[in-house]
Amino acid sequence: MQNQSLIEADRDHLIHPVSSFHDHEARGVRLLQSAKGARVTDGEGRELIDGFAGLWCVNAGYGHESIIAAATEQMRRLPYATGYFDLGSEPAIRLASALAMRAPGDLNRVYFTLGGSDAVDSTIRFIRYYWHAKGQPGRDQFISVASGYHGSSTMGAGLTALPAFHHGFGLPLDWQHKIASHDLYRNPLRDDPAALIAASVAELTATVERLGPDRVAAFYVEPIQGSGGVLVPPAGWLRAMRDRCRDLGILFVADEVITGFGRTGPLFACEDEGIVPDLMTLAKGLTSGYVPMGAVMMTEEVYQTIAGGAGSRAVGHGHTYSAHPVSAAVALEVLALYEGGLLDNGRIMGARLQAGLAGLSDHPLVGDVRGRGMLAAVELVTDKVKKTPLPPEMSPATRLFDRAWQAGLVLRSFPQGVFGYAPPLCCTAEDIDAIVDRTRQVLDQTLDDPEIRAVLR
Repeated sequence: MQNQSLIEADRDHLIHPVSSFHDHEARGVRLLQSAKGARVTDGEGRELIDGFAGLWCVNAGYGHESIIAAATEQMRRLPYATGYFDLGSEPAIRLASALAMRAPGDLNRVYFTLGGSDAVDSTIRFIRYYWHAKGQPGRDQFISVASGYHGSSTMGAGLTALPAFHHGFGLPLDWQHKIASHDLYRNPLRDDPAALIAASVAELTATVERLGPDRVAAFYVEPIQGSGGVLVPPAGWLRAMRDRCRDLGILFVADEVITGFGRTGPLFACEDEGIVPDLMTLAKGLTSGYVPMGAVMMTEEVYQTIAGGAGSRAVGHGHTYSAHPVSAAVALEVLALYEGGLLDNGRIMGARLQAGLAGLSDHPLVGDVRGRGMLAAVELVTDKVKKTPLPPEMSPATRLFDRAWQAGLVLRSFPQGVFGYAPPLCCTAEDIDAIVDRTRQVLDQTLDDPEIRAVLR
């Protein structure tokens, strides 16, 4: 099919995730045709830098022949193997072992899913089973953090704390609760991290007390909030919240779907503060987006409690494609690439990215620059003192994404006027510098918009 035919077929048939259906039909699809390294080529032959690694996921970069070879060999040998009926495949077993060896503490048990949303959904089911097994079935209340994202499954979307995932869906459910985000930019405690940490710990404690100490099952958190706008907690926040969960006797779930596999520097972001969650969700960078796969990791205590509660009964949770051998073979090769130099390169290029974006702080539209490693955000404002967001009537998400696209840069453009960055770990210094330069170009163009000029202070 020619490009125009594809665009029309897309309008007529393909439903795109998290989009206005009618607005997408009006705009039409942007076709991507090929990719290599940190660069993608569109349907018109234009090359762009992928500053967002697809959707936070192509951590290794595009076009690794060794990944393609691993998938091809596994497809020839054994393209599918169910995990039901006590069956299994070598790649899945090897991958589970490899992850257990590298994960913090005793996160030794792995359940494989197709992605992040069903990994989160699986944790909800496992946690409910865990508390039933402990003779406490009344623990059915779950807490997460405002501005957090935990997927868009029927249950996980309620733990997500972003309005678009609730509107029209009857969410959140009555057992899903939120505490305030650690978002520093507009927080009155911004200059006193210790006070902010204490406030978060106190709010979590008060929420558990309000719901009932014997009713709360778990607390969910991203080490860095991704889809909320790349919100980075102050140092020590994550550890304090983990410690408080232990004191309160509730399970602590680290959602590392975005932050895992070198995105913040180490293999897992939990390593930054040396914490061991009770359960941890993974996806995206697990296979570098080449094929679908996610995972739930759980500690020995969680696993053995569930196993003991089940006894000889089957634990009734499963997916047809859990532990898919081709996905597992890809993940093993991706892990080898990370440890063969990509993690080291990501740390170097992450420092360059953070420094380069920090250099944009003097721009009249830049209110905040934040991030860690190869995960960053630039927040735009029209008044740096009052921290006034861009006017909503200019549709910042669409306009800024379009402008970046025309400049040859793919990034995340959040509705509130925030640029999100998550480049592949394979980026060169030239790639990183181009991301920064093209961002400044977009900022300069936006500064000339009449809507901006009318309100700029």
